Amino acid sequence: QVHLVESGGGLVQTGGSLRLSCAISGTLFGINNMDWYRQAPGKQRELVATISRGRNVNYADSVKGRFTISRDNAEKTVYLQMISLKPEDTAVYYCHTSVFGRLEVWGQGTLVTVSS
Repeated sequence: QVHLVESGGGLVQTGGSLRLSCAISGTLFGINNMDWYRQAPGKQRELVATISRGRNVNYADSVKGRFTISRDNAEKTVYLQMISLKPEDTAVYYCHTSVFGRLEVWGQGTLVTVSS
């Protein structure tokens, strides 16, 4: 069974930086992509960044050039480095994956608040 636990959220001023971590417990067998999603108050959850097992990455247009997703398979951790943060980045950030493309697994989320 796979579990995801996020950490690293907090309060930061506009222009600041944070690094989120997602610790993966359980086997990586059957896992390809790892994703970061976010959900702002009153808005739908949106995909922020994706990284494949081969480390191919994709980003939402709103975060390109500011966010970097990476993964350390040996450490079973996925990171989201965020720089030049804006108030509109305020959201709960969730780590996500799917096992064999079928069983979806979500973390509990970590809150990022960017003050203006």
